[in-house]
Amino acid sequence: MLHDILMVLLGLVIGAIIGFVVARMVMKKYLKDNPPINEEMIKTLMMQMGRKPNQKQINQMMKSMEKFNK
Repeated sequence: MLHDILMVLLGLVIGAIIGFVVARMVMKKYLKDNPPINEEMIKTLMMQMGRKPNQKQINQMMKSMEKFNK
């Protein structure tokens, strides 16, 4: 009986670890394929804040977003 309980617990732990790893891989692939923000969105946000962004500022924001996602 104790052996059966340990096997069930071991199976749950292994299943949780495998599920976490697979979910993490799927989310990374999804975010790589569908980035949450793009240059046009950054430009729109900056213009709404009353700033006229140039390409250098947009590129800096994109680089900082890429660092944040890694």
